[in-house]
Amino acid sequence: MELATKHGVILEKTDRTFEELGVLNPAIYQDGNTVHMFYRAAKRGNFSTIGYCRLEGPTTVVERNKEPIFSPEYIYEIHGVEDPRISKINELFYLTYVTYDGINTCGALAVSKDLKKFKKKGIITPRFIINEFTNLIRKHLQNPGIAKILAFNVERNYPLSETIKENLLVWDKNVVLFPKKINGKFVALHRLFPSIQIFSFDKKKDLTEEFWKDYLKNLPDYIVMEPRFDHETSHIGPGAPPVETPEGWLLIYHAAERREKGLVYHACAALLDLNDPRKVLSRLKVPLITPSEYYERHGYVSYVVFPTGTAIFDDRLYIYYGAADDKIAVASLNLNDLLNELKNNPNENATNN
Repeated sequence: MELATKHGVILEKTDRTFEELGVLNPAIYQDGNTVHMFYRAAKRGNFSTIGYCRLEGPTTVVERNKEPIFSPEYIYEIHGVEDPRISKINELFYLTYVTYDGINTCGALAVSKDLKKFKKKGIITPRFIINEFTNLIRKHLQNPGIAKILAFNVERNYPLSETIKENLLVWDKNVVLFPKKINGKFVALHRLFPSIQIFSFDKKKDLTEEFWKDYLKNLPDYIVMEPRFDHETSHIGPGAPPVETPEGWLLIYHAAERREKGLVYHACAALLDLNDPRKVLSRLKVPLITPSEYYERHGYVSYVVFPTGTAIFDDRLYIYYGAADDKIAVASLNLNDLLNELKNNPNENATNN
C-alpha cells in the first residue's frame, strides 16, 4: 500500500484574536464537492472557540468566518470548547466536542439543522471523581485494561493539591458519533485513557449518572481497542467519525507513542464490524500518517498528527488533522488500497468481544 500523500498545510492561524495562537483539529462534513470545516481556534492563554471555513474540493479554502461560530457559554466550558467532530444522522447534524473548565475535560454534544446555529445539549460523558470511579470498577481491577485506565488517572492526580483532587474528574474525551444509528440506537466511541470504548443510547437524556454507573460496573464489555503496537505505547483515541464501507466501519484514530523527549502522535486505521462495532475486524500495525514534515514537528506542541475528519474525492480518502497543535493539514490515500491492506491485517482478537 502506498504511504499517504501529504498535501501540506491548508489552514493557519491569523492575527484575529480568537485564532492568534493556532487553528487545529477540525470537524469535517462533506456535501458533494463542498467541505465544511469546523476547527478549534485558540487564542492566547489557550482559550478555545470553534471557527468555520468552507472548502471547494479537498484542499481549497473559499470562505472563512472572521468570528467564531461556536463559543463557551457555560461554566463547564469556560476555558474552551475544543476538538469538534461532526456526524449527520438522518436530518440533523451532531457536533461532539470537548469542554474544558481549566481543570476538567468532558465530552459534550450540540445539534444543528443547518450547520449555522447549534443548540448545546450538554455533557454526555461520565462525571466521576477518582474515588467514585475506583469504587465502580473495583471488581475489574485484575483486568489489565481496566488497571491501566485507573493507573493513568491516579498518576494524573498524584502531583495535585488535595483541593483540586476533590474536584478532579476522571478524564474522558474524544467522543465520536457513528454517522447512522445501529440497531436503532445512537452509537459513540470515546476514550477513558489509554483505550477506546463504546456506548449506545436512545436519547441524550438517557445518559444519566445511573447509566454511567451501570456502564462502568461492566466496563470491560465496552473496551473496543487498547494500545498494542510500538507507536501506541502511551495511548490511543477515536479520531474521525467512522466511515461506512462494504468491508466495515473504517476508523481513523490517533495513537500516542512515548519517546525520550515526549509524546509523538500518529494517525492510524482499523476496521470495525458494521452490525456490532465492538468487534475489531482488522487493524494496521503501522501508522498511516506520522509527523515527519517540518510543519508537523514544530509548533505549539511538536510532533503531532491528530486526525479528526475525513472526506472522499474520486476514491481517495482525505484525512484532515491538526499538525503540531497550531495548524491544519491534510493527507490522502486510495480508499480501496487502504481497505485491502486492512483485510490483509486481520485482528488477532477479532473474536474477543
